[in-house]
Amino acid sequence: MADQGDPLARIATALERIAGQAPAPTDWHAAPAYVWDGAAARPVATLPALPLELLRGIEAQRDAAAANVTRLARGHAAHDMLLWGARGMGKSALVRAAVAAAQAETPGALALVQAGTDALHTLPRLFTELGPIDRSFLVFIDDLGFSEDDSVGPRHLRSWLEGGVEARPGNVRLAVTANRRAIVSRHAGEQDDPINPRDAVDDKLALADRFGLTLGFHNCGQDDYLAIVAGYAAEHGLAWDESDALEWARRRGARSGRTAWQYIVELAGGAGRAL
Repeated sequence: MADQGDPLARIATALERIAGQAPAPTDWHAAPAYVWDGAAARPVATLPALPLELLRGIEAQRDAAAANVTRLARGHAAHDMLLWGARGMGKSALVRAAVAAAQAETPGALALVQAGTDALHTLPRLFTELGPIDRSFLVFIDDLGFSEDDSVGPRHLRSWLEGGVEARPGNVRLAVTANRRAIVSRHAGEQDDPINPRDAVDDKLALADRFGLTLGFHNCGQDDYLAIVAGYAAEHGLAWDESDALEWARRRGARSGRTAWQYIVELAGGAGRAL
């Protein structure tokens, strides 16, 4: 035991107390999903996800994403995915649903790792942890966007996706959702570059081009919206009225999968039901 009368020993003890214990190593086989905070991963015991068949109005996107995630779970070649477009149309829900479906088919073979946009710069550290693990991982970055003056973030992401020395390992693929295909915000002035009017635009779109699978999501029409409501209502045994569902969407100014689900929540609450 160190001599507590020694000033250096007292300083060392105080520093240890401040620093606390180092986090225990992550068991990357223990859970279906994890949340990465930039320094450590927290396991998530249950992955909340809808059944794939309930994702209506986005059937083409659903089938493509699910097939790609299934390949990853099986250890086959798979793409990094960019899901971009209209808000509320099921981009994030599709990622979770595709992972859950693949996990049901090949238990233990795949895990979802969600990383916040504020932890983006720590992805190389995450890749270092995941690379040696005998398991496939889909690293999920939700609602990604870069400001116009951020030139570092997009270039790092391009490097991680393809060709950089810190590129993600073979058992890891990225799934990114964004409101824009370019991810980086754009403005009309980019078209007015007197030297080369395409350079600025092409540089931003080059980031989207690094994703092997790019899926666009668009605002749904009335028929698709009603089909989504019908699917949810049937799944949960809820009676509903078409005109009431349309009025719900009109009051919210949007027809989307999110709006449809909010209508189902309202129906279930009014009926004294839990979801």
